[in-house]
Amino acid sequence: MTIEEKRGELAKYRIKQAEESLEEAKFLLSGNKSPRSVINRVYYAMFYSVLALLIYEPYSSSKHSGVLSYFNRRFIKKGIFEKELGRFLNQAFELRQQEDYREYTTLNIELITPYIEKAESFIKAAKEYLIHNKNILP
Repeated sequence: MTIEEKRGELAKYRIKQAEESLEEAKFLLSGNKSPRSVINRVYYAMFYSVLALLIYEPYSSSKHSGVLSYFNRRFIKKGIFEKELGRFLNQAFELRQQEDYREYTTLNIELITPYIEKAESFIKAAKEYLIHNKNILP
């Protein structure tokens, strides 16, 4: 297997992780589970999509904030993806951070629910980019 084929397989794997995370978020939401768990899975759905894109970039980071910063510089500021998608990702990151690391925070389900659709849009945009620019088949 060539390096490009390996990259393609890893990109597909990351997109699969994104889709699974989104399905988990929907399942948790439908079961009236904690908003903290839902936003965690929503965020990871978007984050795994970003990781799929970064497979083709000369960048790596062990920190989520570094990955998001690079994504915003490379894909949002250059107009490859709509600014709205960058905003969704950053908001989901902040909500996840708030719920995972701050004490006595409470999200309500009404605030979290729209992020399901936002994550769907995000994954779709990442997949379309990979299909059209990297010839990654769905």
